[in-house]
Amino acid sequence: MTEEIEIESFKLDHTKVDAPYVREAGELTTPSGDIIKKYDLRLMQPNQGVIPTAAMHTIEHLLAGFMREKIDAIIDLSPMGCRTGFYLSKIGETEIEEVEDALISSLEEILETEDVPATTAKECGNYRDHSLFGAQEYAQEILTGFKSS
Repeated sequence: MTEEIEIESFKLDHTKVDAPYVREAGELTTPSGDIIKKYDLRLMQPNQGVIPTAAMHTIEHLLAGFMREKIDAIIDLSPMGCRTGFYLSKIGETEIEEVEDALISSLEEILETEDVPATTAKECGNYRDHSLFGAQEYAQEILTGFKSS
């Protein structure tokens, strides 16, 4: 790589954050003037906690629907490779508190859900790698973290 590309998440000092939290992680204005916002939905403390892949995958499937029920114009909800959270990309401005409230409400819904959507070979690229039990265990842990902060 001849030029250094600036990656916002690589500039974040992961030793100084206190998860769980929601923060704005980027903003882009398209040529047509639309604003695209990226939010860091950090669920686990970096380098101290990690969500196992099956639980993370199930949380992803559940948040994909629950968050869209609460916030308009979501483009994508992407898991972080480090498995400590997700990036939420959306069109338009949304206050951090609204995103956090939607996340907390969605995590509460995960505790009550009995079914995970899109878990067949036709609908999911790794349909065998899900754990509703794990998703609920981690949702409870994350909610406890939000309540204590």
